[in-house]
Amino acid sequence: MRVRPHELASHIERKGIAPIYLISGDEPLQMNETADAVRSAARAQGFSGRDILDAGSRFDWNELTAEANSLSLFAEKRIIDLRIPSGKPGREGGKALTEYAARPPEDTLLLITLPKLDKGQVSSKWLKSLESRGVFVQIWPIEGSRLYPWIEQRMRQVGLTPGPEVVTMLGERIEGNLLAAAQEIDKLLLLHGSGVITLEHLQESVADSARYDVYGLVDAALEGSLGRVVRMLNGLKAEGTPAPVVLWALTREIRMLCSLAQQVGQGRSPHQVVAAAREVWDKRKPLVSKGLQRLTLGQWRHLLQLCGLTDRAIKGQDKQDPWLLLQRICSGMAGAPLFDV
Repeated sequence: MRVRPHELASHIERKGIAPIYLISGDEPLQMNETADAVRSAARAQGFSGRDILDAGSRFDWNELTAEANSLSLFAEKRIIDLRIPSGKPGREGGKALTEYAARPPEDTLLLITLPKLDKGQVSSKWLKSLESRGVFVQIWPIEGSRLYPWIEQRMRQVGLTPGPEVVTMLGERIEGNLLAAAQEIDKLLLLHGSGVITLEHLQESVADSARYDVYGLVDAALEGSLGRVVRMLNGLKAEGTPAPVVLWALTREIRMLCSLAQQVGQGRSPHQVVAAAREVWDKRKPLVSKGLQRLTLGQWRHLLQLCGLTDRAIKGQDKQDPWLLLQRICSGMAGAPLFDV
């Protein structure tokens, strides 16, 4: 069955969890959120286990068969999170997927994510067999006249009311990049709270005239450029960048790296984990991979604790200097020794 992304939640509510979900597309934000919606609904219905399979060029499709046939030690419901970066499982993969669809195991949900498919792939036997037993969601870019309603809806969902010309200006600034739009909307909520967002609010938030920006700071930290990180952080402070904005960018990145580091701890290489991470833009994957190799899961979690402490300091609930704490976080990301929170 084919379901549109915005219809997925209501479809699950009406029909229940399907044994197979196939999500295809090239737009990162929608891909991530659609897959998250499936996983969240599954967890709510008791699917507590999760196994991630990255079906790259050297993937052994017997792994899928083995996972399907294996029994959990605690008899838990589980998700098999299968990612096919090329979108082409090949003859062996097509056969394995067709056989899986013929006899999907009980208490197991197969979630498949892959890029946009061409006409031949959509009409292939393996996809038809999966679609006949589950749900197929195709993600299409939100462009042109559809972009501005999407931005307004996204703002209102988080409690923001766009004032005159706000949606138009934001649409022009993000140039069709939905992930960038979502980040800017999150930043507006952080800076101004729920309520009306004026053109002045937006101009202050997305001003592109700053010498340093928080995204560059994050990238410098992942690169391991300790001296540059300190200079950039001092520059942000001198230019009046609010500490919550810097913390927001760092916390978002560290949360993602905690998730990726957890996958590395399960036996996958940093390169495999980052290559399959749709939430990471292609041009940033070398940086994220470098950061992932530099610190362990325990160290990334330690930095996340520091983010929590910094949040309390910004709110006046802790007497420490928020900017010194931000420096500790950035320096730790870049490889400086970490100390207890």
